[in-house]
Amino acid sequence: MFGREKRPEPDQIDVILGPRASFHGHLRCDGSIRLDGVVEGGHIETPANVIVTAAAKVIADITARNVSVSGAVKGTITAERVELLSGGRIWGTVNTASFLLDEGGFLRGELVMRGEAPEEPFVIPPPEAPIPVQTAEEATIPPAGE
Repeated sequence: MFGREKRPEPDQIDVILGPRASFHGHLRCDGSIRLDGVVEGGHIETPANVIVTAAAKVIADITARNVSVSGAVKGTITAERVELLSGGRIWGTVNTASFLLDEGGFLRGELVMRGEAPEEPFVIPPPEAPIPVQTAEEATIPPAGE
């Protein structure tokens, strides 16, 4: 009866900022957050997902597991996966391990990919043995007509 509350599922949307609402400050939540309105500053933080809909305008830093942007975001986004969907706009820094950019998305800023760097594909391995080079004196040119 008076026990601990069960934590919500990470995909359950716990907070919705409606299209006629605005917010300024630090928003922290255990569940997912959907933004339809205006966030005018501060920080949004959740171990789940943040959905920035097409009508939303966000000027804040976002820290989440996944961030999906269809609206406008200005600030730093730190997430495992960031999706910049068609019509979405980001001004700022995106720190992520996985980034999806749909056609029609706009990013002005810095994209920092975290994680283990893949092997450099443009490095040419050194040859096993040096390639012999002949000088003009060493080269023998057969006479014409032979």
